[in-house]
Amino acid sequence: MSLELLLPVEELAVAHTVLQSDLSLGKNIKIHSKQDGLPDLKNVQIAILGITEGRGAVDNIGTGKGLDIVRKYIYQMFPGNWHMNVADLGNVPNGKDIGDSYFVIQEIIGELLEKNIIPVIIGGSQDITYAGYRAYDRLKKPVNIVSVDNRFDLGEMNPKLNSHNYLHYIVMDKPNNMFNFSNIGFQTFFNSQEEIDLMDKLYFDAYRLGQVTNDITSVEPVLRDADIVSIDMGAVRISDAPANNNAVPNGFFGDQICAISRYAGISNKVSSFGIYEFNPKFDQRENTAHLIAQMVWYFIEGVNLRIEEYPLESVKSYKKYIVLVEDQTINFYKSNKSERWWMEIHYHHNNSDKSTLIPCTYHDYLTANNQIIPERWLKTFRKLN
Repeated sequence: MSLELLLPVEELAVAHTVLQSDLSLGKNIKIHSKQDGLPDLKNVQIAILGITEGRGAVDNIGTGKGLDIVRKYIYQMFPGNWHMNVADLGNVPNGKDIGDSYFVIQEIIGELLEKNIIPVIIGGSQDITYAGYRAYDRLKKPVNIVSVDNRFDLGEMNPKLNSHNYLHYIVMDKPNNMFNFSNIGFQTFFNSQEEIDLMDKLYFDAYRLGQVTNDITSVEPVLRDADIVSIDMGAVRISDAPANNNAVPNGFFGDQICAISRYAGISNKVSSFGIYEFNPKFDQRENTAHLIAQMVWYFIEGVNLRIEEYPLESVKSYKKYIVLVEDQTINFYKSNKSERWWMEIHYHHNNSDKSTLIPCTYHDYLTANNQIIPERWLKTFRKLN
C-alpha cells in the first residue's frame, strides 16, 4: 500500500488542536499523527494531502514548506453542516530525486481515487499537477484539467519538467488521456502570442482575469466539467497572497479564489483539488496560509453541497429548450433542482451518431438565441469530430 509511505502531520499542528473547541474542524476529522498512526479510511470521502516537494518550482525556492501553518488554520475553523467525513493523511515523503517524488505522489493519489476519496492537495510546486494527472492512468478514462493561473505553463520540454512547463508534458507524453484543458485567470502579458495561438489551435479554453472577475459565476460550468483542479497561488494578487516569489499586483481577490474553490467542490465531476506554490518565506502575518485554509474549507463545503443530477436521467428534472443556430440544432437543458444549464452536442464517431452534454450558462443560451454558436460548444464539437 502506497499510503503507508505517508509521513504523519507535523506535531506542532497536531498539538494546536488541543487548544481548539471540541466543535472545531481539528477535533472532527481523522488525523494521521505520530501517536495514532494512519487513520482508518472507511467512510472517508475527502483526504487532505501535504506535498513538500518543491524542486520543480521556478523562481520560488521554498515552496512545500510551512504546511503546519496552513493546517493550524484549517484545524481551528468550524465545519459547516457537513455529512462527509474528512481525514488529514499527512505528507508525501520526498524521493531521492524529483522523479521518485512524482512516482510516489502518482501512486498515492491513484490509490485514493480508486477508493473514491477526493484528495485535497496542499503545498509543493504546480508541476505536481503532472503527477496527479498520471494517477488517472489507472482509471483509463478521459480527463479534463482546469488550472487557475496567470500563465498557461506550456513552456518547453527542455529543461526538465517544472512548474512553468508541466502542461507541455501533459500534452505530449503518452498515454495522453487528457480530453480538455481550461485556464482560468490568465494575464496576457505573461503569455507569448505563440502560446495563446497554440491554446486556440488545441481547442483549449482560456479565460482572461478581467473576464472572470467581471462575473465570477461564469467559471462555474468550466469547473463543473473538470476532473482535476489545480490552483497556483500566483493567480491571487500579492496583497491577498504574498507567500509566492512570483506573486504580482494583479490577480484574484481572496473572496474570489474562495468562490472558485467552492465551485470546484460543488462539481460532481471534480475528483482531485490542488493548491500549489505556497512559499512561507514570503508570507506576511501568515496571511496566505490563512487564505489557503479558507480555500480548503470552501472546497469541502462545496463537496457537501453536491447534487446528483444529470439532465437526461428524468424528464421531470429538467426543462428542454431547442435553439436553431445557422444549420445546427442545439438542445439546452435547465435543471429544476439547481437551475444549472447544459447544452447537447451531436457528433459522428466510429461510423455512428452520438451525443454528449457539456455544462454551460444561461448566457450561452442567450448567445445561441442571437444566432451565435457558443464558443465552448464549437470547441468541443471540433474535438469530437
